[in-house]
Amino acid sequence: MTKELRRVSLVVAAMFISLFIAGTLLQAVNTEAVANDPRNVRNIYESYKTQRGPILVDGKPIAESVAVDSAYRYLRTYDNEIYSGVTGYFSVFRGATGIESAANSYLSGQSSSQFFEQVNAVLSGNPITGAAVELTLDPMLQQAAWDALGDYSGALIAIDPVTGNILAMVSKPGFNANRIAGHESEKVRENYSELEADAANPLINKTIGGDLYHPGSVFKLVVAAAALESGEYNNASTFPNPVSVKLPGSSSEVFNSSRRACGSDSTVSLIYAMRYSCNVPFVELGLALGQDRLRAQAELFGFGKEIRVPMLATPSVFPEEMDEAQLGLSSFGQFDVRVSPLQMALISSAISNGGLMMQPNLIESVISPNLSVIQSPQPEVLAQPITAATAEALKKMMVQSVSKGVASNASISGVKVAGKTGTAENGDNERVTLWFTGFAPSVNPKVAIALVIEDGGGADSGASGNGTAAPVARSFFKAVFGQ
Repeated sequence: MTKELRRVSLVVAAMFISLFIAGTLLQAVNTEAVANDPRNVRNIYESYKTQRGPILVDGKPIAESVAVDSAYRYLRTYDNEIYSGVTGYFSVFRGATGIESAANSYLSGQSSSQFFEQVNAVLSGNPITGAAVELTLDPMLQQAAWDALGDYSGALIAIDPVTGNILAMVSKPGFNANRIAGHESEKVRENYSELEADAANPLINKTIGGDLYHPGSVFKLVVAAAALESGEYNNASTFPNPVSVKLPGSSSEVFNSSRRACGSDSTVSLIYAMRYSCNVPFVELGLALGQDRLRAQAELFGFGKEIRVPMLATPSVFPEEMDEAQLGLSSFGQFDVRVSPLQMALISSAISNGGLMMQPNLIESVISPNLSVIQSPQPEVLAQPITAATAEALKKMMVQSVSKGVASNASISGVKVAGKTGTAENGDNERVTLWFTGFAPSVNPKVAIALVIEDGGGADSGASGNGTAAPVARSFFKAVFGQ
């Protein structure tokens, strides 16, 4: 009997120790992670008992909490729809998204770095006030990006390639976050259902998330980078120049967009093929390099990896285990290659910055209510996907693409722009996706951008990246340089 009691006692003791460890981890080690979990609705309720910190752009609030005469005490209000993709929303009924979610521990005053303020709040009996989060966005460039996209559905992101700071982040259409932040449950649910059902997906920040996009010809930058990095090719390397190329193991043929050869010669150089965005030479190049090399280069640029800005971006995709026909299609950004505008902006920023890709960052500083700086992120190298020599060769290709190639509509007077357009097909009778990515000036760049237009017209409409996306880039660049 004593032996059995001892066994039971050991089991009970083990269970007690397990509960003690789990409770300690939950309450001490994982407190901030639990508080930030978007599924933690209790945390959302608790946050309404305190004054949530504002989200600032250039010192002015684009989201803040105002006192109200109700049980909730504070109502979250939003200033402008142009920031909706960035701020997301904070709702007692729907949780939080965007910066409201990613920076929730600071905004709600629950960050471990605000420990002494939390202790002071407990001792004084006063609720803690959340910290202010100042963003890196430039309000003039944010407005310029919004205006440049006009009525198009899509996204535009602009990055300082030297620091990684995000200067503009626009997703269209946007939405009025005040419709979700209200305190009337039925009205909020009705508004949310309406926005969620919208086929244009206004609740998704398309610069970093959603279903991603076929990149089309902007992916040729990755293929060219892989070729240059291999040491077997340079800008003068030549390829056969037929009107079309038959995909291996398939009856399908790939043509250039002109349906003609890439120039008048029997061969075509790599820099010429990029300047005029010819598909046939890039199919030939992709097949020669092989999918392992292309995948390795894509991964160096960040494909398949989680990147936080601090919101988590959906990882871009380069397909696995392709046959030769699929590899051929992937070599000019078709088949199952998928990217975000953030990914393409990072590729352009790395090219413009001598091969260094900086960590993209949306938070300039976090400031406590007593005006002390809690956090101030510093520039950080994310990766070096290409050498400085490769970056310089790619830059020459992109400059020529704008100055005398098929990205010419992105040019502006007095500034040398480097860029690449893309026109991605999405299947038979599907609307094409249009792209531009690039940077300016080409020397000592001030900004690197990527923009996507979702509905560029039917596959046979003649819509192109240069015809539609490049003028949007030009409009934005003109605002950057005060033209």
